[in-house]
Amino acid sequence: MNSPTRHTRPLSPNIQIYRPQLTSVLSIANRVTGIVLSAFAVFLVIWLSVAAASPQAFATVQSVMGSWIGQLLMIAGVFSFFMHLSGGIRHLFWDAGYGFQLRTIYASGWAVVIASLLLTGATWVLSIYMAG
Repeated sequence: MNSPTRHTRPLSPNIQIYRPQLTSVLSIANRVTGIVLSAFAVFLVIWLSVAAASPQAFATVQSVMGSWIGQLLMIAGVFSFFMHLSGGIRHLFWDAGYGFQLRTIYASGWAVVIASLLLTGATWVLSIYMAG
């Protein structure tokens, strides 16, 4: 039966003091960007199917993509592509046995973040320049 005093398991002290590290955040980000890219692959198939279906259907999809939410989703997709690509290149170096010093791990992690942001920005600036 139940005893009058309730016994609870003690929480690990690590739960209260844990701070996310750059490496763990980038590992999670790599998985999330992979999922986002999978969703965008499905969207690409839908977009191409609609483009082949009729001009009216294509115009509808293009108007959605031209809205602010559509543009935000496109930026997220482009950033996900570059983040996943940069993280993958980083992992290729690790697979070859390079870059395991703590200082190099953090430098390459920040390089992934900065490269992803710069490449996303450059892509959008170039797309605006090419469109206009």
